[in-house]
Amino acid sequence: MPGKLILVRHGQSLWNLDNLFTGWTDIDLAPAGRAEAEQAGRQLLEEKITVDVAFTSVLKRAIRTLWIMLDEMDRMWIPVERSWRLNERHYGALQGLDKAQTVERHGEAQVKIWRRSYDMPPPPLSSDDPRHPRFDARYAGVPAGEIPSAESLKDTLQRVLPLWNARIAPELRAGRNVLVAAHGNSLRAMVKMLDQMSEEAIVELNIPTGVPLAYELDAQLQPLSRRYLGDPAAIAAAAEAVKRQTERKK
Repeated sequence: MPGKLILVRHGQSLWNLDNLFTGWTDIDLAPAGRAEAEQAGRQLLEEKITVDVAFTSVLKRAIRTLWIMLDEMDRMWIPVERSWRLNERHYGALQGLDKAQTVERHGEAQVKIWRRSYDMPPPPLSSDDPRHPRFDARYAGVPAGEIPSAESLKDTLQRVLPLWNARIAPELRAGRNVLVAAHGNSLRAMVKMLDQMSEEAIVELNIPTGVPLAYELDAQLQPLSRRYLGDPAAIAAAAEAVKRQTERKK
């Protein structure tokens, strides 16, 4: 029987508070985000879900979320793999910009297309922009042709899939419970793949921050069930907070 899959979107970040496009910019958790990560770890304990192996991105808001969760569960010793393939969607030239000002500059309709369409990426970073990932040491081993300068959600899914196939799926098939602490769009990509959601449905899906999403899978790694873990009222409040934040970005 395959292991359980637990997906957790990192807690609230400092740039979430400032309403800035973040993407691959390495921004840390806000105090509220750390509290969300603590609660996520406690929730897994309450559900008596043991984690055997974990995956995260190479961005500190996801890494710290994982650290805090594993600390809460007293599982800091388990194997952890960090991969750029679990990074947030790359928002290109929009990264670091205030979302409200971007709407004023480009228009609400255009910004909504960049943010919420499935296959339309935002304007790319130029190759000489100091924000480009090719200047970041953590991507030194990534082939130049695979480093993005902007991504759509479709691009993000294609980036995540090789890691799923080569590393995450084998762990699940071996019966190990897998925790993935990542980002809104890299996790949406995985949800689309697992639940076979349409392009229209996935762009409207908002995953709450710091709320574990647990999958039970069959032998083919097809979902038997999925559910958010925790108090329903708290989950509803977290989902509403993400919805309000998303509306601020449009």
